[in-house]
Amino acid sequence: MFLHTRRHILDFILREWLFFSSATGLLVTSLYLYHFPTFSTDEFEVIFILAALFITVKGLEHSGLILHLSQSIEKGKYIPVKLVIATFILSALVTNDIALIVIVPLTLSLNINRKDIIVILEALAANAGSALSPFGNPQNLFIYWVYDIKPWLFVKSIAPFSFVFFCLLIIVSYMIKTSLHKRSSRETIPVNSNAIIYSIFLLVIILTVLRILPVLTGMIAVVYAIVFDRKSLVVDYLLLLTFICFFGLAENMKVLFSSEIAHPKHIFMFSALASQVISNVPAGLVLAKFTTQWKALLWGVNVGGFGSLIGSLANLIAYRLYITHKTSTTIAVFTFTFIAIGYLAFIIGIGLYFLLN
Repeated sequence: MFLHTRRHILDFILREWLFFSSATGLLVTSLYLYHFPTFSTDEFEVIFILAALFITVKGLEHSGLILHLSQSIEKGKYIPVKLVIATFILSALVTNDIALIVIVPLTLSLNINRKDIIVILEALAANAGSALSPFGNPQNLFIYWVYDIKPWLFVKSIAPFSFVFFCLLIIVSYMIKTSLHKRSSRETIPVNSNAIIYSIFLLVIILTVLRILPVLTGMIAVVYAIVFDRKSLVVDYLLLLTFICFFGLAENMKVLFSSEIAHPKHIFMFSALASQVISNVPAGLVLAKFTTQWKALLWGVNVGGFGSLIGSLANLIAYRLYITHKTSTTIAVFTFTFIAIGYLAFIIGIGLYFLLN
């Protein structure tokens, strides 16, 4: 009994390493500096928007709409291309994590070969697609909100990155030849009336992010879930706590170093390389305290999503979903292939930035 409990605790710590590392960093720096960090209104607004977005997407999942749309991808030809496009688009609309949580299990359930390469391409598509939208991933939302960037300027600044990788991924996925064997048809997933309601909530939150509606308008999704759909309140609150810890850690590091990184090429390379070690979300949160060069930071953390398995939380999600589905004999090959292709994309992303800037 004791060994079983200890194993569960260890598994929890390993699974939530990002939270524990951020909380530890916040505690250590606070004790060292004798300084308790303060949190800005912008930071609390980002946390609230993320919470409302998580609840809304969870409601869409429970309504059956996302899975119903995903199942339509199975039909017809060019399955890898359709999966990559769907991942790219969903990532821009409902975050890269959610897109992979929906698409990767669908991919693994298909009776086709080359699923390992397809999952890797989906991870790349999730990072490239989410970069295009202010709400596609947490670091984008933070940069967009804190630097008070105009929506059109944000998209214009990062569009070349997303567009180039979208084209490259389409070409590569088109070259993948798969064979789909006949089998019994999949069960049709019913879509309930909550799909319409949560779709409206999603539009409201998007308008909130774009500053067309007040931030507190997002409360409509939270209140609805509390009153009518409490199962949609079961979201990743630990991830929200992780963001709070990184906000505080970033404040402490600003006090500790008390300097600014001014050169855009320096902030780009520093954020891209830091993402390889601590992931692009905390890299974006921390480095935002040190620079006014938001475009270089935006490019850096999104390029940094490629490369290592921890470069992006989306990478970890795709990787874990695959290795828990496949036999252990293929894990080493898959891991090597995932990292090799990821760093190839990482190098291309760096070259693209310097070419355009």
